[in-house]
Amino acid sequence: MATQQELQSLFNTLDGDQDGKVSLNELFLSPGLSAIISSETGFSSPQELLGQYDSDEDGKLIGIKVA
Repeated sequence: MATQQELQSLFNTLDGDQDGKVSLNELFLSPGLSAIISSETGFSSPQELLGQYDSDEDGKLIGIKVA
């Protein structure tokens, strides 16, 4: 499991426009990233991930919290 610091670093890297959110386009630009996200989060689709973390329903993720 990734640490909070590792996930924050990944989030910062993926947040290409530095708006504090990661869009689906930003999220899936990197080849193989969806497999990594699935293994780390347990979500198998972008829609599941958005359903959990898109609190303002704008199609972007806001910082992911690690338990």
